[in-house]
Amino acid sequence: MGIRSLTRTEAQRRAALLTVERYDVDIDLTALPGGPEVRCVSTVTFTCHEPGAETFVDCAAQVRSATLNGAALMPTGDGRIPLPALAEHNVLRVESVQADTTTGEGVHKAIDPADGEVYVWMSFEPDEARFVWACFDQPDLKAPHAFTVTAPSAWTVTSNSGGARVEELDSARRWTFPDTPPLSVYNTVVNAGPFHEIRHEADGHDLGLYARRSLGEVLERDAGEIFTLTRQGLAFFGEVFSMPFPQRRYDQVFMPEFGGAMENYGCVTWSDMFLRRATPTPAERELLAKVLLHEMAHMWFGNIVTMRWWDDLWLNEAFAEFACHWAAERATRYTDAWAGHLASDKLKAYLADQGPVSHPIHQPIHDVAQAASIFDSITYPKGASVLQQLMTYVGEERFTAGMAAYFARHAWGNTTLQDLIDALAEAGGRDLDAWRTAWLETAGTDRFSLEREGGTVTLVADGPPRPQVLAVGAYGHNGKDLERRALVRVEVTRTRTEVTGLPPAADFLLINDDDLTFATARPDPTTRDALFRTAAELPTAISRGVAAATVWDMLTTGEATAAEAGRCITEVVVAETSDAVIEPYLTMAANIAELWAPPGERAGLTAAVAAACRRLAADPGRRQVALRGLARTATSGQDLAWLREQAGDDVDLHWRALVREAELGGDVASETAVLLERDPDPDAWVRALTVRAALPDPAAKAEVWQRLAGWAAGGRPDGGRGAGGGCVAAAARGPGAARARPAARAPRAGGGVWGGGGGAPAGPRPLCRSGGGGLLAPRPGRPAGPVCPALPGIDPPSAPRRNDPGDDLHEPSLPAARHRRRLHRAGPTTVPGGSSGGPHHAAGTLGRGTPYAPRPNSGGLTRSSRRRPPAARGGGDGNRAVPVLLRTSLSVSAVGRSKSAPQMDSHASADTKWSFRPSS
Repeated sequence: MGIRSLTRTEAQRRAALLTVERYDVDIDLTALPGGPEVRCVSTVTFTCHEPGAETFVDCAAQVRSATLNGAALMPTGDGRIPLPALAEHNVLRVESVQADTTTGEGVHKAIDPADGEVYVWMSFEPDEARFVWACFDQPDLKAPHAFTVTAPSAWTVTSNSGGARVEELDSARRWTFPDTPPLSVYNTVVNAGPFHEIRHEADGHDLGLYARRSLGEVLERDAGEIFTLTRQGLAFFGEVFSMPFPQRRYDQVFMPEFGGAMENYGCVTWSDMFLRRATPTPAERELLAKVLLHEMAHMWFGNIVTMRWWDDLWLNEAFAEFACHWAAERATRYTDAWAGHLASDKLKAYLADQGPVSHPIHQPIHDVAQAASIFDSITYPKGASVLQQLMTYVGEERFTAGMAAYFARHAWGNTTLQDLIDALAEAGGRDLDAWRTAWLETAGTDRFSLEREGGTVTLVADGPPRPQVLAVGAYGHNGKDLERRALVRVEVTRTRTEVTGLPPAADFLLINDDDLTFATARPDPTTRDALFRTAAELPTAISRGVAAATVWDMLTTGEATAAEAGRCITEVVVAETSDAVIEPYLTMAANIAELWAPPGERAGLTAAVAAACRRLAADPGRRQVALRGLARTATSGQDLAWLREQAGDDVDLHWRALVREAELGGDVASETAVLLERDPDPDAWVRALTVRAALPDPAAKAEVWQRLAGWAAGGRPDGGRGAGGGCVAAAARGPGAARARPAARAPRAGGGVWGGGGGAPAGPRPLCRSGGGGLLAPRPGRPAGPVCPALPGIDPPSAPRRNDPGDDLHEPSLPAARHRRRLHRAGPTTVPGGSSGGPHHAAGTLGRGTPYAPRPNSGGLTRSSRRRPPAARGGGDGNRAVPVLLRTSLSVSAVGRSKSAPQMDSHASADTKWSFRPSS
């Protein structure tokens, strides 16, 4: 019998019937070092408002015993235990065991490949606490939680409230944590292991950082910046929400095999991929800052005040997405955070929202399983941008007052979207019902242009616009420099709006200057060429970003050529002064050259980007980014030789150069073996596999594909070896390489392509941490494997290709990195154009010739946030999704779906061809 998903109707009935007074949860981790079991005793004290009624408690773990008020209970096998004949006051006690801590839900055991140490983490959003202990697993039954954890004596245990009382036992220690404030079950956490710990006092808060011991040096290197960002974020949110964070202790725990980050109250769990062995680039540092601030924003918007039901999960995430950019710009050194948002995630949102299956931001959710289907570029970056527009529309001061009132009114309770709208409408003195309908319940993107007639300038919408406030900037030349002469805000309520206050002699007018709304723009025919010519001359990162976004959007709709767009964006790269956007613009320029340009122009545009990279490399602050860009765009042996000379001891950069040499057809087998020996990273075998996949050889690509597909189907192509890494590492070194890697260098337990390791059970495992541009990007309740860049020629749908925006030049899109996304059965949202799109999108055009890619649920593979597909949770088939696409003759199809998926014809260059066929 499958595990049932809670429906909205069931949740409403249960919330009306019960009040949960408290949870007392006793967790035993002592079996984990040598075995898989986590044992729990959950005692739930609750009140029933209709004595004699019946309901159920959620428990999808193995139930050893269960009693309600002393009477024995019997589970039904569908993840529920019936609770008949409820009294007014009730005590439920359930003993349970979760024995699948390798691939199961809610709790995961990881073994560090560097030293064999064991770590365990728990993560429950949206409804996975029930896989570990018995609970009422829905967001609007909040209660205090008291955790008692028995763990091996060498381990440290972290949980929400911190400050545990620790007792020494015979061969273990017992950690008794204080009660949490009233929390939804999904906001609780327990992590444990022999951590490296760093603590710091800041503004009255006790801040803690934890990581596995083998990453201790990296944590020490980054701790100062993380503590500074944490202090700045807590101060900013405490001020703008008029509510200081109410707990003294705030911990952040970096865990192996964890996807993204999770906003557990007072104890945020991160993937330890954010602790980079290579020196982080500016964009990678900014990504860490944004993730940190995103999860911190959830302390208020998500934990202290929690959505009533999952149809407002989009709001929970979009608000945190908005708030992290707001805080970064106002409170940290990352003052161009909104420009970074525009240069990456927002462009993806524009593309998705102008596609054939765009959808409203707010959607009804029937059951918890359906909640996983709503996450995409519309939900996250468009949602964040729309909330930024809401702040602009209301006014920042009034918006802040409305948020303060909202938190004061609803602290430790549950709300709906309407509660937030009402608080902001009251503070802002505006009726926001029309705004809500237009922005949240209507799909599509507004488009604006300007008409000039005499001295009159008119803002013209391409169709009925949403109510919004945007700005028009007027720019003029002062010698060689272009400077802003005026900025006029315009409130749009109809198709044509006169813009007053602009200087009559402006050389250039920029629609949506300061990027205050979610809308695209078009220059009029007389100023079209000026846009391409002027974009790099604009004086700020955000103004250049708005111009670049227009150029990119014109390219995707066939209104600009690849040569025009490529030259323009390359000029912007060279002129750019902001670290926030250098990397995404380099990626955009390289994408245009490689994926959009016709064959006759491709080499020239690529060479122009490579030349820009060499020029940027002369600046010490841009050197690392520029050399990574050159590793993608090098066109000759001379480029590669210069790149290696500049790389010095940078192992990461040598891997990137080797990938490019492989793509250009070089003999890389011996050099791969040497670099594999030199690289101290336990996951270096994946880099070697990446090099092999990059060869323009269908046989090499087929070999890599067969290994990965064999893993995905649960096969053991290593002939039964359990170490996980030796065979694939040898294969990565090329034909004839037979030496297995030492055990200490093998992939982390269970993290190989097909097997376990370090004593962990062998079997299929997810590859790659979310946010690494990898093959599988799991939500926090799913384990992640060794970090794996998107392999050259192996294009994870909905993830960056090869050296695409989210891999080599900077971290992937912020949602992808942060929100535990996982590729699963649905549809490719992109093809080799990567997340930025390209002319090789899978199908057709829309409207004005807009290329589009199939959206999630159109067959194939896609990212989703936080959850496994329903089939994997009971119901539907249980086939595993093949996680990658290879540019070979192999066909690629959905697994366990009847919808269409693209099939790729054999082709080793970027000119990948796609066709469709029904999936098996």
